[in-house]
Amino acid sequence: MASFFLAVACVVYVVSLLAVLVVLGAGRRRTGGAGESGGQAQGLKLPPGSLGLPYLGETLQLYSQNPKIFFAARLKRYGEVFKTHVLGCPCVVLATPEAARMVLVSRAHLFKPTYPPSKERMIGPQALFFHQGDYHLRMRRIVQGWLGPDALRALVPDVEAAVASTLRWWEGRETSTFHTMKRLTFDVGVVTIFGRRMAEQVKEELRRNYFIVEKGYNCFPIPVIPWTRYSQAIKARQRLGAILSGILSERRALDNLGHDLLGTLMRYRDDATGAALSDDQVADNVLGVLFAAQDTTASVLTWILKFLHDSPKLLEAVKAEQMAALEENDGGRLPLTWAQTRSMPMTNLVILESLRLASIITFTFREAVEDVDFEGFLIPKGWKVMPLFRNIHHSPEFFKDPHKFDPSRFAVAPKPGTFLPFGSGVHACPGNDLAKLEMIVLVHRLVTNYRWEVIGPSDDVTCSPFPVPKRGLRARLLRATTGAPATTAA
Repeated sequence: MASFFLAVACVVYVVSLLAVLVVLGAGRRRTGGAGESGGQAQGLKLPPGSLGLPYLGETLQLYSQNPKIFFAARLKRYGEVFKTHVLGCPCVVLATPEAARMVLVSRAHLFKPTYPPSKERMIGPQALFFHQGDYHLRMRRIVQGWLGPDALRALVPDVEAAVASTLRWWEGRETSTFHTMKRLTFDVGVVTIFGRRMAEQVKEELRRNYFIVEKGYNCFPIPVIPWTRYSQAIKARQRLGAILSGILSERRALDNLGHDLLGTLMRYRDDATGAALSDDQVADNVLGVLFAAQDTTASVLTWILKFLHDSPKLLEAVKAEQMAALEENDGGRLPLTWAQTRSMPMTNLVILESLRLASIITFTFREAVEDVDFEGFLIPKGWKVMPLFRNIHHSPEFFKDPHKFDPSRFAVAPKPGTFLPFGSGVHACPGNDLAKLEMIVLVHRLVTNYRWEVIGPSDDVTCSPFPVPKRGLRARLLRATTGAPATTAA
């Protein structure tokens, strides 16, 4: 009986909350939305489209189906510039390379990066990707410098060790490929940020609390109910802050800040003022980098395994390339080198085509800082803007047979502005070379030492929030025998 009344109370709370939001949304709609009146006074019209229900807009439609279907239906009906209302925000969706370049590069000063406050609170408001201007440039310079060629060259053995450990853990198990890849990307993120000096107990505490935060990141923010995923994530974020504070204190006490990304952030001093970063700034940027290195890379790694599984001839070509590198390294007794990872053309083509076809980042969010005229349409100040990368990557205008997996298409560079897997402009992902390094090292270890069996159908897609094969691509990893194919279908 108690559980019944608790359930009823929760339903009443959620309904009441939605009612308040609807009222607020209706009030907002009656005012015409931010910047709309000013733009219409200039003779500009909003793009075609629907704003849906008050406040809720079309969010339910977006999250109740594959985003590909949601956007495809509206592109067909309204064209490549249309309005919608999702996640509590009026938005203009832009689906051409020219529009993406306008927002991200040529007129980027008119569009600021934007995230819901709940997400900023989860990661930390001082993380670089929540900012623009001088602070963003300074933080990006630090992170990008640490993830440049010199640092990655030294990081290859650590990435290879993390890959080897993950594959040993997976060997003989049937499990979700996606969740296994998340295990890998977390370990690579930790060694990139903290080096090799983190105690295993601290690492496991970091892992446990990080994944609680991650589970709550995309949940509806209802902090007053203590057992929701969002509330649990907020508590886990507080524990992460305490863990990071302890690590900072320990390094200062030992007078050894380290030569990793964390140490680089701790040593940073502003050129003009000599001011150091606060502990909160360091912690927020550490968690921001860890977060950015996680699901997106794990999703692409999962798709690479699926695409190779579904293309046996291509897999054999990749295996031949990787076996040649293995022989160069005395049958695997010597480690991979940075130079070798940069000279694997077939594997690189597979990675590029996987990034295009999977299009893990469907769109990005920006916010107009003033009324903007785009091809005669008004983008009002305060409205969100969503460059739609997936539509560009899947356009037959730029990629012949766009839904076919064909790595050879990247033997010729695509038209500028049509391939944006890591974004573009000053807010492009600074860790793209690290992500590619993980992909190359995983493929090398996988096809030269193992074969894998995909369990059950793998063509259906789920989004959580990034697209992955249904059930995360259930698979079993087995040690390869001499002359065995690298993969077999179950």
